[in-house]
Amino acid sequence: MGYAIAEAALAKKHVVTLISGPVSIAPARGAKNVSIITSDELDDAVHRALPECDVLVMCAAVADYKPAVVSARKVKKPKASFALTLVPTRDILASLPKRRRYLVVGFAAETHDLKRNARKKLRAKNCDAIVANDVSGSEIGMESDDNEVEVFFRNGDSEKISRASKKNIARELVKIISKMWEKSLTKKSW
Repeated sequence: MGYAIAEAALAKKHVVTLISGPVSIAPARGAKNVSIITSDELDDAVHRALPECDVLVMCAAVADYKPAVVSARKVKKPKASFALTLVPTRDILASLPKRRRYLVVGFAAETHDLKRNARKKLRAKNCDAIVANDVSGSEIGMESDDNEVEVFFRNGDSEKISRASKKNIARELVKIISKMWEKSLTKKSW
């Protein structure tokens, strides 16, 4: 979804920085592509990009937890049971400044109570909009070329984008985000 949004934004002549972990998708042509592997690298890359940012779209969250200790070498299989200690990863959306000059659009992949959970995340993460999608099935979302989303806004409104290819969803999202940016400029000029 992130690559589709990057391509849709590039098609509309927006300047795009695409920060991505390892994927089998070709880099977005025309974007500044930043490769990361760890959640800490993602956090650093996002915060480095913010000073030049008008809109930050956070399409995919990294894992909520990471190993407390990372071994540089293979850990041999123990004879007894083995416990892996996990620690929370940094919540990048929650770490963003409350006062900012750029818009923040987050994503919420939900398996149940989509509307309630998306609105809760919108407030908790201080986003300008949340794009929510139901990932409880395999026919849309994560492992599919299709998606169906609902965008929730701070003012309580929402806008549904019916099932379509991720490329079409991305084009619609870029239109919605562009309108949000234009409105934010109008408000700032008063």
